[in-house]
Amino acid sequence: ATGLRSRATFITLLVVAGAALLYGDGIITPSISVLSAVEGLGVATDALTPAVVPITVGVLLALFAIQSRGTEAVGRVFGPIMLVWFVVIAGLGVREIARNPSILAAMSPHHAVRFFQEQGFKGFALLGSVVLAVTGGEALYADMGHFGRRPIRLGWVGLVLPALLLSYFGQGALLLRNPEAVANPFYAQVPEGVATFLLVALATLATVIASQALISGAFSLTHQAVQLGLFPRVTIQHTSRETEGQLYISEINWLLAAGSISLVLIFKASTALAAAYGLAVTGTMAVTSIVFFEVTRHTWKWSLAKALPLLILFLAFDLPFLAANALKFFHGGYVPVVVGSVIFTVMVIWRYGRTKLAEHIGESVPTVDSFLHEMEHAGIMRAPGCAVFMASRADHVPPALVQLARRVHVLPTEILLLTIEVEHTPFVNVRSTLEIKRIAPDIHRVIAHVGYFQQTDAPKIVEIAVGQLALDVRRDAITYYLGRETFLTGNGGRMRGIPERIFHILHRNSKSVTAWFGIPTDQVVELGTQIDL
Repeated sequence: ATGLRSRATFITLLVVAGAALLYGDGIITPSISVLSAVEGLGVATDALTPAVVPITVGVLLALFAIQSRGTEAVGRVFGPIMLVWFVVIAGLGVREIARNPSILAAMSPHHAVRFFQEQGFKGFALLGSVVLAVTGGEALYADMGHFGRRPIRLGWVGLVLPALLLSYFGQGALLLRNPEAVANPFYAQVPEGVATFLLVALATLATVIASQALISGAFSLTHQAVQLGLFPRVTIQHTSRETEGQLYISEINWLLAAGSISLVLIFKASTALAAAYGLAVTGTMAVTSIVFFEVTRHTWKWSLAKALPLLILFLAFDLPFLAANALKFFHGGYVPVVVGSVIFTVMVIWRYGRTKLAEHIGESVPTVDSFLHEMEHAGIMRAPGCAVFMASRADHVPPALVQLARRVHVLPTEILLLTIEVEHTPFVNVRSTLEIKRIAPDIHRVIAHVGYFQQTDAPKIVEIAVGQLALDVRRDAITYYLGRETFLTGNGGRMRGIPERIFHILHRNSKSVTAWFGIPTDQVVELGTQIDL
């Protein structure tokens, strides 16, 4: 059992580390993508080179400003542009391939083998740049994950992959024909002048859309992390009535904006950001491969003989790319590591603090039986009304209920102890999985199961429970009793020093339980307590 817990802890920390790197990707992708597109202006004319950074900053500000309109609105406007983008880059690639078909010989792997034989370690270090040819594909999965596997497969195999292959082969054919175009082979595919400006405009729009996809992915990731207790509560806004996974989180949006714009102002060139981008993506890829192996073994119940070859195959690509990018750590690769370390620390401390808080509550409140016995002999009066006490655990009495009984000696006639349990599946039918158990006359425990991709609507859950219990209570007549903890940063608790202070700051700035569960503020009574963790 200890071994299983240690393994689960290791996998959890690994997933948190991968998620933290994805936040770094969400900061770097907009900056490097938009900057590389706008740099085409310098190819068109040297006079516009000084304007590249200011224009990039302006585009990024506009990009993050429109996030609140939601993925659906952005996709409706820009979706067709992506189709045009892929058709254009594929067409340019086909034209260059037709001019120099010898590039097709690059499909033979013996060229790569001979290259590494001749170049040795230099060839290995070059992998840090080669990996940039496959980065960006994660944007497709980050933004289309809401819609399932079929759209991803059709989009990737039917359009994105063929267009990218033709584009890269075309640029290779151009370089074989004109080595002087190495400075920017993509824009060298069109004549200087109007054609370059048009291609810059199209590339900028495409990079904006791709960047927006990673930003949306960061929103989804944050929502899931909050639901699973790995991140403080934040302000989550659903931007689509039809699609559950389309979200907007203002705090994350503007943190990403500040990070992306800062990178542009610091590095000033997309080539300088390449190392940071490669390390973020390859690190996430390696973590994903390991976690995928765990899923195949313990969730899908694959045999080791079936799962291990896939892991070896994936890591055979991921680890060399990761190692090659790690060589550029001091040349920009430190950026995603620093960002990831901050996010990782926040997640771990938040999870640890919530665990210690649950332990403290579990030790300080009485058991259900002892509390009911205490009520019988304490002369508790019952007043008309229906009260809902939010309980973090289904096997404990909520501290707010204990405080009310012991200090005020009055309890409402009808009491519901509501516990929200987040399942490790994206969506759950809350109505059909609702559990209601009578633990005493006029006291019922209600356990609601929700998916990690769902937003919890506590009043709706209570309405369902009241209906099933056939209680004659109006929805607006229900009072919600919540506990509000104030943490003392002393030396007497479980958490000490810096971790306790960080948790205190995170808890104080997290979104209130009232707002998170959609509880009307005029129906809430909060009972405070001071705790030294």
